[in-house]
Amino acid sequence: MPCDLDLFGNPFEPRERKAGRPPHEVTEKTRNRVKMLIAMGWANPRIANALSISLPTLRKNYFPELKKRETARDQLEARRLELAWELAEKGNVGAFREFGRLMDRNDRMEIEREIASQPKTEKQPTGRIGKKIIDEQHALDADAELMAELELEASQNAHH
Repeated sequence: MPCDLDLFGNPFEPRERKAGRPPHEVTEKTRNRVKMLIAMGWANPRIANALSISLPTLRKNYFPELKKRETARDQLEARRLELAWELAEKGNVGAFREFGRLMDRNDRMEIEREIASQPKTEKQPTGRIGKKIIDEQHALDADAELMAELELEASQNAHH
């Protein structure tokens, strides 16, 4: 039986209108979609809206996926690396370059984590510098520039 597509490209079968929502059918495609959205950091209500289901239906049918929220991003990144490497091994130059970019990104993230975990030795100023202090500093700088300019002129006039 051919199925039609809705505005967003989701398949649906036209049926007779009945009261209430039709039952939600869980497929491997929707499971993967939920995993991807979790890995992207989407909240449960937003995921439910994207699937056009209620929040309780999301929790009921996708509980195992929702439970792995903490590891989803790492699993997605690992899968991206794996796929890029598989294609690179087959001779895909673009995949080899992408694998290199992913490696560089991973290295930067590791360095950032290492730096963030080190204790800070320098003390940062706790307060903001006010407008008056900034204006005073500008005035002192302008005075110093003017004095240097006057001394330069005086030294040139003294030699003539």
